Amino acid sequence: MSSSPSPAPEPPPSPDPIPVTPAPSFWKNVGQALRGHEIVLTSVNTERAVLLLAVPMILEMVMESLFAIVDVFFVSRLGKDPVAVIGITESMMTIIYAVAIGISIAAGAIVSRRIGEKDPERASHAAGQILILGMLVASGSGLVTGYFTPQLLALMGADDNVIRIGTEYARIMLGGNATVFLIFLINAVFRGAGDAVIAMRTLWIANGINIVLDPCLIFGLGPFPEMGVTGAAVATNIGRGIGVAYQIWHLIGHQSRLRVRLTHLKPDVPLLISIMRTASNGIAQLLISTTSWVGLFKILAMFGSSALAGYTVAMRIIIFALMPAWGLANAGATLVGQNLGANQPDQAEKAVRIATKYNVIVLSFAGLLFIIFSTFLASLFTTDPEVKAYAVQALWIVSLGFPLYAAGMCLEGAFNGAGDTWTPTRLNFFCFWVGQIPLAWFLSKVLNWGSLGVFIAVPTAFGTLAIWSWFVFRMGKWKLKQI
Repeated sequence: MSSSPSPAPEPPPSPDPIPVTPAPSFWKNVGQALRGHEIVLTSVNTERAVLLLAVPMILEMVMESLFAIVDVFFVSRLGKDPVAVIGITESMMTIIYAVAIGISIAAGAIVSRRIGEKDPERASHAAGQILILGMLVASGSGLVTGYFTPQLLALMGADDNVIRIGTEYARIMLGGNATVFLIFLINAVFRGAGDAVIAMRTLWIANGINIVLDPCLIFGLGPFPEMGVTGAAVATNIGRGIGVAYQIWHLIGHQSRLRVRLTHLKPDVPLLISIMRTASNGIAQLLISTTSWVGLFKILAMFGSSALAGYTVAMRIIIFALMPAWGLANAGATLVGQNLGANQPDQAEKAVRIATKYNVIVLSFAGLLFIIFSTFLASLFTTDPEVKAYAVQALWIVSLGFPLYAAGMCLEGAFNGAGDTWTPTRLNFFCFWVGQIPLAWFLSKVLNWGSLGVFIAVPTAFGTLAIWSWFVFRMGKWKLKQI
């Protein structure tokens, strides 16, 4: 007897489909970035992570670039010698910036690596030690440079009139360098923690105060004394000082991803030595590049105040474009540190490539605008025909190298973000000291091209740096660095 076939078992019910959360839109990403939306950057789409960091960092650097351009805008109304005062002082301040940024490189690399390792306590401890180191260096350098200000101006090639009207300005800027020092260091700590919004707001507050106080103290508006070029230094240091107070308010616990407490400020000698080891190459790296700028100013000083003032105007305008571009480079560097800490080297490399691509596009467009509108831009800052001619020439030539500057700053940022500060130090040495300064001297003095030779040396050196950095980046040894 045959049995009837058993009915086929019913298939199990299909599970409900898992809802797919759509990727946030571009503008939603921007809104989250500006609100300081806390996200684990190593666990999201790399392009989104770059955007979340880059938007506030770019806006932060826009404000930093305004520091450079606002003073010249107002002081240019006083004549070419006061502008030369700012240019010469700034060339000396770049050495202080180099030390501050060198330690900041170490700060960003160490803090971002600890955050990537999900160890915020060690990140906070490192931040406290970095503050101790910064205060010691800033205090010592401020006392020495403030005391010897007239001698330093003379050493830089300033004539008697520039020394007479510029000594107080330079003394306030050099002696009060702790404000800019701490702004750099603490902002690097915030960026390393992925807390770029606080860094952005700091520069907005500091620069807003500077913009308001600058004309009041320079020209003596309302109840304010007329201080001339010295007023620009007072306004800048007041603005930055209030910015530092805002940073510290957050760093001790108000809406910050790091909490620095008194226990973190107790000197930890082994950690301080480790920080200095990482920072030493960063300091050397920046000292090499910034002292090369000092060398360029020394060469330009031989061609008179007009050449110095024209170059100062041009470089302040150019820095206005380059500083925001550092925002993208810093975003890439932060993601390098955090991804290497999370054992994701491929994501670290991808972040740098994305940042480099966008930086090249943006700076290429900016360079084109600077070339087209060079005469108009120079006219905003000077009515002296000779100064304007030098400024237009410098804008034209230096702006031609913008695409290569964009790539170079992102690639060197990758090395620094990994803690491999030796590689960019070596590159800077050969491109700036061995290349840029001798080339500027040869073109300007031996070939008798004058200031034109100095201007040509700038994009040549930076172009060489970018190309060389690309080949080193492709080798990938920076991904193996341990800190």
